[in-house]
Amino acid sequence: MKLSQFKFKLPEDQIALYPHSLYREFENDKGEKETFRITRRDECRLMVLHKKSQTIDMYKRDADGNPIEGEYLDFRNVLDYFDEHDTFIFNDTKVFPARLYGTKEKTDAKIEVFLLRELNEEMRLWDVLVEPARKIRIGNKLFFDESGTMVAEVIDNTTSRGRTLRFLYDCPHDEFKRELFALGEAPLPRYIIDRRENHHATEDDFDDFQCIFAKNEGAVTAPATGLHFSRELMKRMEIKGLNFAYITLHCGLGNFHDIEVEDLTKHKMDSEQMHIGTEACAIVNKTKQEGHHVCAVGTSVVKATETAVGTDGMLKEYEGWTNKFIFPPYDFGLADSMIANFYHPYSTLLMETAAFGGYDLVMEAYNLAVKHGFMFGCYGDALLILND
Repeated sequence: MKLSQFKFKLPEDQIALYPHSLYREFENDKGEKETFRITRRDECRLMVLHKKSQTIDMYKRDADGNPIEGEYLDFRNVLDYFDEHDTFIFNDTKVFPARLYGTKEKTDAKIEVFLLRELNEEMRLWDVLVEPARKIRIGNKLFFDESGTMVAEVIDNTTSRGRTLRFLYDCPHDEFKRELFALGEAPLPRYIIDRRENHHATEDDFDDFQCIFAKNEGAVTAPATGLHFSRELMKRMEIKGLNFAYITLHCGLGNFHDIEVEDLTKHKMDSEQMHIGTEACAIVNKTKQEGHHVCAVGTSVVKATETAVGTDGMLKEYEGWTNKFIFPPYDFGLADSMIANFYHPYSTLLMETAAFGGYDLVMEAYNLAVKHGFMFGCYGDALLILND
């Protein structure tokens, strides 16, 4: 397929800058009105695609099964489409506060450092992105706190914006990581940060940009579809008899990179580290063998499971990296349903979603989403794709 086939017009006001929330107004001690926000991560809208019947659900239904126009499905309705013994696969990667702000020695120029991954624990070496890159050269020292204790030296150029930093901080590694992360903020995508009034993540984003089941640290962006699951919803799923399987794929920034080729077969994805263990394989494979449904929660889960699925359709243990790029047409080997968000034009995440749901049906859903005011991006609304 061609890059241009994934173009659509996304209105600016349909890019979600915060998770689905309720807003409450109150009067403070001075008699002034203030508004506060309550996150309701499981109350975003839900659209449902049925692949075989080529139909789309958006609305709740009355007692006779007729759609109630204007009453949109919300994410909690996902329960209505699954039965006891079906399995949901979640990505339990944990986002760390990867975006730091500091100054350059001598000039005090303000800089942004985005931590990608630790290269060497003992030497405190990190692979990072820097901004503005033209001002940050090998040998420069960067300061990240007022006391001047957290200092890093640039020791290598890796890409136009990429650098290797050595942090000059002499203490046990756990203490170093704790102090480093205390200076960082939630690594919200650029398209959110740049549109916010103060161009920063908030304290609330530390919770909002983390899945409630996050466990294994290593992601620099959240597996966004997992953000819709609340503790209350997962308890209801558990009561209904649904199974949970957890895999780990440390989500990187590769999905936000611009694709610079029209022919998608020529695009190369960044590699992401992943792990699929014995327990997840046992749960998923038992579900498949017994004829129940397997739902992949998010494009990262689909990428990981398609990397590790065997020719027999069973999930295999895996420890390593994947740079799998999924776009139409693609023959999926594991999950028979998936949940995704609504993504930006030209996004690799949209391409993977279109491969799973079928290009024509997914693009029709996207046109409906734009028309009906659905929200897009990491904090946006959700799309459930079923093989019925």
